Amino acid sequence: MVKALWLGLCLLLAGCSTAVEEYQSATPKIDIFRYFSGQTQAWGMVQNYSGKQIRRFHVTINGDVQGDTLTLNEHFVYDDGEKQQRIWRIRRLADGSYEGTAGDIIGVAKGHAAGNAFNWRYEMEVKTDGSSWRLHFDDWIYQQDSEHLLNVTSLKKWGIEVARVTLFFSRGAGPLTNAPQ
Repeated sequence: MVKALWLGLCLLLAGCSTAVEEYQSATPKIDIFRYFSGQTQAWGMVQNYSGKQIRRFHVTINGDVQGDTLTLNEHFVYDDGEKQQRIWRIRRLADGSYEGTAGDIIGVAKGHAAGNAFNWRYEMEVKTDGSSWRLHFDDWIYQQDSEHLLNVTSLKKWGIEVARVTLFFSRGAGPLTNAPQ
């Protein structure tokens, strides 16, 4: 009985989240099409459920805007030498929301922007330690100034956070020393 109550409480708390509209008055206003047009770099880390850093990475992103579509060609290099590529195709819809697809994304990602925040939600099959997990990504990007974004992503399974990804984006900067190459 106690386990069932605990699980119910965890699921209830995991389901609570901030609405992107709460950032409506925050500045500077985020425009992902403008920000990601051209080359951008990011440095990030993955933390497990207990907060321990388990991976670091560097990403080079080339963005191209054609009408209502932003294509992001992302090249990841992890601290263990693994390399990965993801190509996002993101469409801005008439109602101001966003939809996106990528080869390793399950279905269609849904996004909304307000003020300095962009919230992006999707599912992905994540491989780790010889296993594969279908995880829900709750991705929050915050415009800091014209050159920098911060990104925090919660990865959940059954509504419970199992990992967190944090990224720092910069436009026009060269690689940092000691960054994974």
